[in-house]
Amino acid sequence: MKTFAQRVLDFNQTLQLHTGLPRGIEVMNPFTHAPIQSLTQQFYHKYYNDNNTRKIILGINPGRLGAGATGIPFTDTKRLSDVCGIDAGALHTHEPSSVFVYDVIDAFGGAQKFYQRYYINSICPLGFIKQNEKGMVNYNYYDSEELMRAVTPFIIESMCKQLELGIDRSVCFLFGTGKNAKFFSALNSREKFFEKIVPLEHPRFIMQYRLKKKEEYVQKYLEHMSAQQ
Repeated sequence: MKTFAQRVLDFNQTLQLHTGLPRGIEVMNPFTHAPIQSLTQQFYHKYYNDNNTRKIILGINPGRLGAGATGIPFTDTKRLSDVCGIDAGALHTHEPSSVFVYDVIDAFGGAQKFYQRYYINSICPLGFIKQNEKGMVNYNYYDSEELMRAVTPFIIESMCKQLELGIDRSVCFLFGTGKNAKFFSALNSREKFFEKIVPLEHPRFIMQYRLKKKEEYVQKYLEHMSAQQ
């Protein structure tokens, strides 16, 4: 029987988006790059080399400096190296969302304990980028109605596959209380992925707009997670 780790790695390798995208928007698939494949193999074999059932935490879609750089959701190269002990080589990224998530992980009891119980991914497991005057920037699946409609079948297909990894379907923790929660709550009502959805303020929002209250949000996360044990 394949371990949770191998099932995740196999899932990542199947991710392909076969649909047209709005003009100027490109898909970002980090799992096609050999260096990232090496990092994900080290990470998942370290923390998921078992057949435990885990609760799922879902973000929006991968960003360039987090999962786009490491293949591991909400994990930049600094957290990957300093906390997880996995060297990303010459690549160095700093992602504010990763800072907050790993503060939560630390408060929970550390990466080993946290990842034994939780699996993090995104509603849309592939990311998007768009060119603007500053260069390539992150783009969310819900940033345009056209993109959201285009990727909804992919989101449904990917979620069904992720449920087969060994996911506890009693509850899903969701990063994002606005558009992300609105979209996925409606989708869950129709598709019946989970019995309950628990939206939490997105780590990026906390780091950008509520930094002085970061520790309060860390405790809020822990309280919600503890309430759903």
